[in-house]
Amino acid sequence: MISISLLMFFIGLLSFIFNKKHILAMLLSMEIMVVGLFLIMLSCSFINSLIEFTMIFLIMIVCESCLGLSLLILIMNFYGNDLICSANLLN
Repeated sequence: MISISLLMFFIGLLSFIFNKKHILAMLLSMEIMVVGLFLIMLSCSFINSLIEFTMIFLIMIVCESCLGLSLLILIMNFYGNDLICSANLLN
């Protein structure tokens, strides 16, 4: 189980590194990385009985996903697309 979750984390990390054009693709890559971390924590929580911390982490994942999706919708409405190169987001 840990090897599959590590594989998910590194696939998400590689996808995040090589896919920096669209904000949606970057958010999906980060979600894959976070799900991999969640699976690692879940498999370790059975050993150390840290299931409460794992559930709090899962709640934080859901909140982060909602916030990222709402920011993406706001950027899409303001700029018309989710390309990072067309919107200077630092201004």
